[in-house]
Amino acid sequence: MSGKGRRMFLVVGATGNVGSEVVGALARDGQQVRALVRDPAKALLPDGVEVVTGDLDAPADLAPALRGVHGVFLLPGYKDMPGLLAEVREAGVERVVLLSGGSAGTGDLTNAVSAYMIRSEAAVKESGLPWTFIRPSAFMANALRWLPQLRVGDTVEVPFATLRTAVIDPYDIGTVAAAALTGDGHAGVIYRPTGPEALLPEEQLAILGREIGRELRCVPLSNDDAYTRMSGEMPQMYVDAFFDFYVKGTLDESIVRPTVKEVTGHEPRTFEQWAAAHASAFA
Repeated sequence: MSGKGRRMFLVVGATGNVGSEVVGALARDGQQVRALVRDPAKALLPDGVEVVTGDLDAPADLAPALRGVHGVFLLPGYKDMPGLLAEVREAGVERVVLLSGGSAGTGDLTNAVSAYMIRSEAAVKESGLPWTFIRPSAFMANALRWLPQLRVGDTVEVPFATLRTAVIDPYDIGTVAAAALTGDGHAGVIYRPTGPEALLPEEQLAILGREIGRELRCVPLSNDDAYTRMSGEMPQMYVDAFFDFYVKGTLDESIVRPTVKEVTGHEPRTFEQWAAAHASAFA
């Protein structure tokens, strides 16, 4: 348990890839946790976690969720981030940990992904609240996007196949966030946690295949084919943003950093460990 004893923390997006891990890390530390979710019936959370609902795009409705809260784990990109942070400050919250992204450091407001992170970070800074930003590399959990293809065969078509990424287990992001919420010395700090090695998609697929007992094959998509496919899956502004990152090279997520161990004391989990823990999802 942290040195200052047991306090209440509000976790936004508490059933998501990262939010659920923040909840778990805080609960293991013996803290009081209030989980903000959309559908309480679908919220599978540790015993003792208080589940609340609320609309972060309607900040004035969040007063009950914020009552008695010491720190908030926040996601970026809500419609009225300044209004949301004003409610957080008014409630007497003492610190905010914001999940952001590496591209927030570019300052490029023409990129749709970077822009909402940059604006979210600015809103947190301007709120006057003590803050910590977490800008992780890409998530190991992004491998779950291959599930539809793996349900019908062992071949996976992959965009940006030559891109090495120091993918990180959301578990490790959660432990970094929990440390920033509960410990001292994190105010005004930007953390850039990564996994322990930079992997190609084909290397991730090979590791995943060994864990699930299948020989998986990576088929690189051309940039043209990737652009067409992605345009059918997400808004065009985000397709353009990812091509800016990974084709023009404005975002480098191949750098391995010691952040996880420095902040938490433990080594970051490997992709093998993530794949072993989630093998059942691919069965």
